[in-house]
Amino acid sequence: MEKLLVKEILSCQSPYKNVRVEGWVRTRRDSKTFSFIEINDGSCLKNLQIIIDVTLSDYTNINQLTTGSSVAVFGKLVESVGKGQKWELQADGIKLIGASDTSYPLQKKGHSQEFLRDIAHLRPRSNIFGCIFRLRNRLSYAVHNFFQERNFILVHTPIITASDCEGAGELFRVTTINGKLNGIEDNGIDYSKDFFARPTYLTVSGQLEAEIFASAFTKVYTFGPTFRAENSNTSRHASEFWMIEPEMAFCDLEGNMDMAESLVKYLVQDTLVNCDEDLQLFTRFIDKDLLKRLNFVLDKPFERITYSDAVNILKKSGQKFKFPVSYGSNLQSEHERFLTEKHFKRPVTVFNYPRAIKPFYMRLNENGKTVRAMDVLVPGIGEIVGGSQREERLDVLLDNFKTHHLDPKEYWWYLELRKYGTVPHSGFGLGFERMLMFLTGIPNIRDVIPFPRTPGSADF
Repeated sequence: MEKLLVKEILSCQSPYKNVRVEGWVRTRRDSKTFSFIEINDGSCLKNLQIIIDVTLSDYTNINQLTTGSSVAVFGKLVESVGKGQKWELQADGIKLIGASDTSYPLQKKGHSQEFLRDIAHLRPRSNIFGCIFRLRNRLSYAVHNFFQERNFILVHTPIITASDCEGAGELFRVTTINGKLNGIEDNGIDYSKDFFARPTYLTVSGQLEAEIFASAFTKVYTFGPTFRAENSNTSRHASEFWMIEPEMAFCDLEGNMDMAESLVKYLVQDTLVNCDEDLQLFTRFIDKDLLKRLNFVLDKPFERITYSDAVNILKKSGQKFKFPVSYGSNLQSEHERFLTEKHFKRPVTVFNYPRAIKPFYMRLNENGKTVRAMDVLVPGIGEIVGGSQREERLDVLLDNFKTHHLDPKEYWWYLELRKYGTVPHSGFGLGFERMLMFLTGIPNIRDVIPFPRTPGSADF
C-alpha cells in the first residue's frame, strides 16, 4: 500500500489499487447508500473526495467524521464522474485518528482575515492561508535558488547584536538584568553584570556582519528574522519580519541596482510558473488585478531616476498628496505608487538620496550632499527594495560617524575593514513579507506571517 499526499494523488497519471491518504475532514455529505467526505492535508488547495459505501464495516463510525477531524483512508483510486477533479478515492477502510469538537471554528463558510488572526493556530487549515503559506514556502526556495545560481555564499548573521545598523534606535533590548529598562540609554545600569557584559539588542539588520563576509567571499547573502521596536500599527509594519540582504564586494551602485531588479523579476517569474493554483485563488478573492500587475513588472524594464528628478516630477504632477512633497524628505508610499502606476507606468528605481536622511554607511557622492542609495519601487506596494553602495573610504566614514553622533569605538571592527584591503561594495535589503504582499495582493502584513508580532500582540 502506497502512502500519498493529496497533491500527489490529484496529479498522478494512472489509478492506484492500494492507496493510503491522511488528512483533515473538510466536509461530509451523506446519502442512503454512500457518504462523501472531502479531506485536505495542506499539500495543495484542492480537496480529495472519498466515497464511503454504507456496506463498509467502518461506516458505523461515519457520524464521528465531522469537519476538522483527522482521518486515515485506505482504498483505490477511481476516475471521478464529477467535474473539477480527475480522481476520487473508493474507500476500503477508514480510521478516525483524532475527533473534532463541535466548537471547531472553521466551518464551511467565509471567515474574515481579522477573525482568522485570532485563531492563528488553526488558520493554516483555511483555503486562503493554506495558499499564502505554500507560496511563502516556494518563495523562500526561490530566494535561495537565485543567489546559489549566482555563486553567493549564505551567511547566518547574529540575531543578538550590540550595534544599531540603521541608527534609528528602534531596538528590542536583550538583558538578564531584573527591573525596568527605559529606552536604550545607559540609565546608570552596570552592564558589566549583564549576560553579555554590555547592552545588546535584537538585530534590525544583518548588513554590517554581511559586509565582513563579503570582504572575504566577495558575494554573500543573509536570510533571516529581524526586529524593530517601532510602535506602528499600520498594515505594512510588523515588529518581527524576515529580510533578504545580499552584500557584494567589488560592486558599485549600478551593479547593485542591476542585482536588485533581477531578484524582483526572478521571484515574480518563479511564482507565476510554480504557484498558479494559489495565485488563481488570490485573483478571485483578494485582488482581481494581481496577475496583471505581476506580469506588468515581469514584462516592463525598470525606469531609473535620481531622487531629485523624482521630487520634481511629483511637484509638477498636479496630484494632491496626503503628504506634501519636498526635497529632503522621504518619499511616501503614495508618491512611490504615483511614479510607478501613473507617471512612468513601469517599475522604478530611485537613486542618489540626500545625505541627511540616510544612515552612516552609505557612500557619499562627490557633491557632498547626496549618497549612493537606491530604492526599487513597484506598483501596488511602492518601495520593495532598499540599498546602497557602502562607504569604503576610512576618512569619509569617520566623518559620517561624527555627523550621525556615533562612537567609532563601538564599530572598531567595521572601521578596520576599511584599513585592510578595502574595496567598493554594495548591498540591499528585500523585505520578505513585503514581497509576499506584492505577490499575493494581501493588503496586511499580519496575514503573510505565520505568527505576527505587532505592538500589544505577541500571542502564540
